[in-house]
Amino acid sequence: MDWQYIKEGFENGIAAMTWLEGIAVVFGLSSVFYSMKENLLVFPTGIIGTLIYVWICWQVKLYADMGINAYYFSMSIYGWYVWSNPKPGKAIVPITWLSKTGVLQSLALWALSYLSLFFVLTNFTDSDVPIWDSFTTSTAFVGMWLMAKKKVENWIAWIVTDLVSVPLYFYKGLVLTSFQFFVFTVLAVIGLITWINAAKKYAKG
Repeated sequence: MDWQYIKEGFENGIAAMTWLEGIAVVFGLSSVFYSMKENLLVFPTGIIGTLIYVWICWQVKLYADMGINAYYFSMSIYGWYVWSNPKPGKAIVPITWLSKTGVLQSLALWALSYLSLFFVLTNFTDSDVPIWDSFTTSTAFVGMWLMAKKKVENWIAWIVTDLVSVPLYFYKGLVLTSFQFFVFTVLAVIGLITWINAAKKYAKG
């Protein structure tokens, strides 16, 4: 690994960082933190961060990621409603695991999303990273859907998304955002462990 290249890229990225990217990073990290805590603030902070990233991704030609941030916006509204409206007799919406059918549906959703995005990016845009842009976007697509439903597996999807996003955003010159995804990876691992324990407690009643 060329650490000098990484060091120079980080320094150049910080120097080129806009105040808008900085704000988006702050709100993005806040949203993940609140998600770990099952706090409804995950949604308003996420809405602000994703709207900013729609614009940023458009500027650097990450079109699929631009679309996924627009999707995050709509799913944040949906998730806000779901989390705020538990079933009758329940104080909150519990964290649960996917059923076998749910796992298959999630994999099918990922495959359909990936193939659709790859086709669009390669045929109708000037994207220079269609494979990776499609991969991170489709994985995040599933992750956000599962988070809105408070499924433990959402964190697995986010871990995969974040790991691939680190080098992708670094390559695009968004070094602070790349670092943000590295932090996201760490938080997602913590979130997975936290939600596994929470799911066990909910299951016991």
